[in-house]
Amino acid sequence: MNASIRISRRAFAGGLALLGLGGAAARAQGFAGLGENAEGFASVVPGRTFAFPADHGPHPEFRIEWWYVTANLRDATGAAYGAQWTLFRQATRPGAQQPGWANQQIWMGHAAVTSADTHRYTEAFARGGVGQAGVEAKPFHAWIDAWEMRGREGMRDATLAPLDLTASGADFSYALQLDADRPLVLQGDAGYSRKSERGQASYYYSQPYFKASGRISIGDKPVEVSGLAWMDREWSSQPLAADQTGWDWFSLHLNSGEKLMLYRLRQQDGRNDLMGNWIAPNGRSVEIASAANSITPTVVTDVAGRKVPTGWRVVIPAHDLAIETTPLNAQSWMGTSFPYWEGPISFAGSHAGLGYLEMTGY
Repeated sequence: MNASIRISRRAFAGGLALLGLGGAAARAQGFAGLGENAEGFASVVPGRTFAFPADHGPHPEFRIEWWYVTANLRDATGAAYGAQWTLFRQATRPGAQQPGWANQQIWMGHAAVTSADTHRYTEAFARGGVGQAGVEAKPFHAWIDAWEMRGREGMRDATLAPLDLTASGADFSYALQLDADRPLVLQGDAGYSRKSERGQASYYYSQPYFKASGRISIGDKPVEVSGLAWMDREWSSQPLAADQTGWDWFSLHLNSGEKLMLYRLRQQDGRNDLMGNWIAPNGRSVEIASAANSITPTVVTDVAGRKVPTGWRVVIPAHDLAIETTPLNAQSWMGTSFPYWEGPISFAGSHAGLGYLEMTGY
């Protein structure tokens, strides 16, 4: 596989090369070198006790982390839209944080909006230490240039809500308000998210209960929207093994009230590790790792000069789930410095609902 396409919200690859801060080793698996040796950085181990609001902020002792929101939205006519907001942090080297331009943190932002007939995106890069980008835990504020995710008055640490979310590109913008009435959800095993049998892992929690409202503008046409949103927080120093070549990741809002996070990690030998969590309406999160679970491509689409599986069948027997997914826009290609596919989906079958799909390595 061409190493230059291993980028996504979980593997943001371009910054080192674009900013002249990395050589061949840094570029081999992307911006954060996700499968490279992480000597000198903090390790992810089971049994962490999460603490809020502190864990809403950055963890510079780890090599990589992100703050990531996707939203499934509709306007007054019922037309569907999607919105994505992502902020990545990566440390170029371990050690004490240096002041000013000597700071070793690189930040990258991705933003996108999607409708049935268009997909628009943009990206931004910034250096740490000089105020261009960053995250503050209390009061919560994440930003890169003019893009912001900011806690509103009365924000609750346990729910990470309410929030204002804004971003813009040359031909789109959005301003959304997010609120949630249930606490954050720990993914994996109590927040320890295993990525391989060889010890790669991340710390991972989500807010899958956001309700969103606000405005999206595509070109010069603003539209009022509302719907559901999902936020992921994840950090690690070596979340992938060197032979893992990409993944297919789902965040699903079931109409029945459950939520499902599911991802497949693809390996060079053809084996696929499938992992995820089933989240009950009351917020109880149960790791699902049965060999009986499966995700299988059903539709392959020509996207940006490559073959991309844009339709999927997802089966989780323990929860009587068997669904088929459909993209809102099969051409939801993020043609960023290191491109990937990401966009809103719907699904039907044993359960129905909406969600987001991200695919890397195609």
